[in-house]
Amino acid sequence: MKKILFIPMLLSFSIISACSDKEETPNVPSKPQKEQEFNEPNKSQEEHLSNENQEPSKTNKGNTEASLTQADVLKNIKSQLKTNLSITLPKGLPVSDGTFLTATTKAEANQVEILFFESKKYLPINDPKLKNSKTATVIARLVVKQYQNAKEANEQIAFVNFSQNGGQEVNLGYNIKGYQDAGAGSLWTGWNEGRWAIETHTRTDNPEAGVKLAKLAVQFLETHMLPIPKQNGFARLDVYESGSLIVWQDEKLVYTLDSIIEPLKALEMTTAFYH
Repeated sequence: MKKILFIPMLLSFSIISACSDKEETPNVPSKPQKEQEFNEPNKSQEEHLSNENQEPSKTNKGNTEASLTQADVLKNIKSQLKTNLSITLPKGLPVSDGTFLTATTKAEANQVEILFFESKKYLPINDPKLKNSKTATVIARLVVKQYQNAKEANEQIAFVNFSQNGGQEVNLGYNIKGYQDAGAGSLWTGWNEGRWAIETHTRTDNPEAGVKLAKLAVQFLETHMLPIPKQNGFARLDVYESGSLIVWQDEKLVYTLDSIIEPLKALEMTTAFYH
């Protein structure tokens, strides 16, 4: 009978003891899931951190090339000229959408030549691929030549004072008078703006085209500045997109800009030399 009473008492004591232990143990919450993920990177996070320490991929390199501004390209052009001539390059050049500006350079003792290209893919300055016409298109050629003195340099500029040269007057707008002269099947419309002599060329069987181009040029120059020549400058804009030429003097240096298809683009490129 004593043994039977002892067993229930023992069981009661064990239950009370267990309850007591549970109450005394602190209720420490487990780490929230987000905290565990932050403190213990999973496999994908480790791979990402590892990739950040690697060299830029080809894709990143392409993005870097695409992000080059024209200012960067022109700076590279000037650094590769390797000339002592103190020349000025344009601030930028008009290129087709989705193309890159690049160039080839050639330097001699008293002359430098730059061929500007636009290409669908990025090509470094003086890349051999630029010799392939299918790879890139010439948009302009710049030649800068140094003469013995300013007088000799000025003799290279075909400056004309058209008001003194005569010819039939034509109103070009913005209070500017043009003067027309014809000969050998060609018709010229010329006018002066500051130290610049500017003329358009067309054929005598298409006279209105020359006046129209002259009016567009005058309108453009109302909001854009040509470089200030020392002493003179000359621009010939060809209606038939075959002979546009811009020449201006900077003391002993003479700048010649040609190989430009569109005549108004020739004018736009020239204004990019204004600083």
